[in-house]
Amino acid sequence: MRKQTYLITLAVLSSLSLAPALYSNAAYAVDDDTSTGSVDLTSVRAKIEAKNYKAALEELRGLAEDTQEADIYNLMGYTLRKTGDFDTSLTYYNKALSLQPDYKPAREYLGELYVETGHMDKAHEQLAALEKLCPSGCEEREDLEKAIAGGKAVD
Repeated sequence: MRKQTYLITLAVLSSLSLAPALYSNAAYAVDDDTSTGSVDLTSVRAKIEAKNYKAALEELRGLAEDTQEADIYNLMGYTLRKTGDFDTSLTYYNKALSLQPDYKPAREYLGELYVETGHMDKAHEQLAALEKLCPSGCEEREDLEKAIAGGKAVD
């Protein structure tokens, strides 16, 4: 009986130790809390959430030098878009999608870029891609639908 109690206690304590990690990305999620790679982007997401785009961009540039991952390039695109650098933002969204064509956050943000720059036909193309990726609906699809309907990107 003592061994069973020990194992249950160990399992409970182990799950509690994981709880902060499970919730930390959700608190700072900009694109979503699904990482496509092994790099911890919690710090970057916190900077973006705080609208400290310069610091986020600096950290992302360092990460991008060492790692080619869709979520890094997507966040680079997002950060650059938020600073008004639409051309470079487009480049990074396309890099993210070249690495992972089904990466929903990049599809959403690229669509929002197109809304912000008045390219509604291209925004609708990204929406169509999201409709195929999540036919039952998903947050990225809903956000892009709102952006298109409102004529501006959703924060």
